[in-house]
Amino acid sequence: MKLHERIPLPNGLILEIWDRTRKIAEDTYRVELAAQIEVPFQPSYFLQKEHYEKTVKTLGQTGLYEYRKERTFVKVEDKDRVFEELLESFKRDTLQYLSREDFPQRFARAQYRDIEKNWYKYVTPKEEEE
Repeated sequence: MKLHERIPLPNGLILEIWDRTRKIAEDTYRVELAAQIEVPFQPSYFLQKEHYEKTVKTLGQTGLYEYRKERTFVKVEDKDRVFEELLESFKRDTLQYLSREDFPQRFARAQYRDIEKNWYKYVTPKEEEE
């Protein structure tokens, strides 16, 4: 896994593009692009103070936006071209949304909704016993 590119976004966040391409056979690769943004949670992003507090208590001070796209069984000679195609597609289809001023707020609220809706994903075995 190697960092391919860091892109500062207009909303103050940093987008990291990772190349997670790996060999799966002698002449074949699994080409994977991973995009990540660390989004700091701020109280102003949430509708209520309690939503912010619950999100931070559950996930910490930041959340991680992740996007992955992959192609399997790519020939050795095509792997770089395929990665560039995945990158171009991601930038064309998603970069504008991630750059929006309200993206951090939308992401933070989505994280809170996921905690509420899928609470069982965030409960540790110790908490279940209590």
